[in-house]
Amino acid sequence: MKLAVFSTKPYDKRYIEAARVAAAARGAASPADRSASSDVDVVYHEFPLEDDTVALAKGADAVCAFVNDSLTGSVVEALARQGVKAILLRCAGYNHVDLVAAEKAGVMVANVPSYSPEAVAEFAVALIQTLNRNTHRAYNRAREGNFALDGLLGKTLHGKTVGFIGTGKIGIATARIMKGFGCRVLAYDPYPSPAFEGVGEYTGLDELLAESDIVSLHCPLMESTRRIIDEEAIAQMKPGAMLINTSRGGLVDTQAVIRALKTQHLGGVALDVYEGEGSLFYDDHSGEIIHDDVLMRLMTFHNAIVTGHQAFFTEEALREIAECTLRNMDEFVATGTCKNSLTRDLRLKRVDSLPVRGV
Repeated sequence: MKLAVFSTKPYDKRYIEAARVAAAARGAASPADRSASSDVDVVYHEFPLEDDTVALAKGADAVCAFVNDSLTGSVVEALARQGVKAILLRCAGYNHVDLVAAEKAGVMVANVPSYSPEAVAEFAVALIQTLNRNTHRAYNRAREGNFALDGLLGKTLHGKTVGFIGTGKIGIATARIMKGFGCRVLAYDPYPSPAFEGVGEYTGLDELLAESDIVSLHCPLMESTRRIIDEEAIAQMKPGAMLINTSRGGLVDTQAVIRALKTQHLGGVALDVYEGEGSLFYDDHSGEIIHDDVLMRLMTFHNAIVTGHQAFFTEEALREIAECTLRNMDEFVATGTCKNSLTRDLRLKRVDSLPVRGV
């Protein structure tokens, strides 16, 4: 079997190969535990998977893709024509995949539904603290010998209200941390989770926006959640409130955020994701002119923090992603599907009709 891995960075290859070595060791110790992933022929491509690069998958039985690969209907159909039978996502989100096209083409799509939710939660809290206490500005000042405190005034988090849009595993993990700070925790999710009981209280979206000092996004990107934070939503937020997004860039109308920062209605914004990140994130553009005027305008604000979709980026998460991706492949080889398949139960339903749950 041949697997083509796209959007490969050095750390991807390192953790995937480590997972394969571990699988081979288990197979050597116990032939009953031998897995296909230890014997598969893996080809790594630095390029993203899209219309212009889909030909690189020729000869592969499966492809492995990441968050900014473009798995549109045309790409999925091209993969199927080349004999690809499975798309293995090394991420939880699948808004970039045409699942209906995959179902029609007979291509299984599987994701990594949960990997170290605490990793993303801890990063979200790090963004909150950095933005609130201006530690990013203090760091740069101190390196230049400027130890003045003017302009670095923050607020005590204890007693503040934090609103979470989405209460999946990551949202709940983040909420627990903020509760530990002594914050009042609110949440909005059309599908309440029993795991949130004792952490905070559910409320309507309008109430959450109006009462929260900090709004943190933890929901998937679907048509029902696209730009859930727009001009109208921001207008409902408390003057001076902070916005945190570690989920998907398309949840936020960036132009509306810029206008709210200019009028000082928003007290600050911290984004680990950006709606136009596909052509920028995960690569070094420091020696280039970046032509995304919206992103460049956003980054001129002292109270705006942008990071490169790194909330997941811990040793533990990368290990879990690699191991789960290979397990998905092993199950597919053995049974033709796997428990993390996203296509097996769709039966050509529209993706937009699926339940909207937190992540």
